[in-house]
Amino acid sequence: MKKPVKVILLGEADIEYKKLNKVISNQINEGKENTEEMRLLKSIKQKSDLIKENPFYGNNIEKRKIPKNYNVRNLWRVELTGYWRMLYTIKGDQVEILCFVLDIISHKKYDKLFNYKKK
Repeated sequence: MKKPVKVILLGEADIEYKKLNKVISNQINEGKENTEEMRLLKSIKQKSDLIKENPFYGNNIEKRKIPKNYNVRNLWRVELTGYWRMLYTIKGDQVEILCFVLDIISHKKYDKLFNYKKK
């Protein structure tokens, strides 16, 4: 029997998600369609659904590269539209698997977080 998987947004990810929804609400009221923000939200929802189907969908980040501020044992990365990234960790027990989304960040912030340098 397959364990149920929940995707939960925490901290910065939850804040960014709420900001994004507010921006999109304003854009819809202005009659805008298919904006970058709308595509990003759609991408987050699609990737969250994929993670619910397979918690190991994303790219596993090496333990030694996990930023200390996340305070997790495993970290996974999913690429979103517009070079954005969604970072999540997996925790499970006998009953269910929980995937906590820790961050939704731009490529620039992602590179800075992992100390990647431009070539």
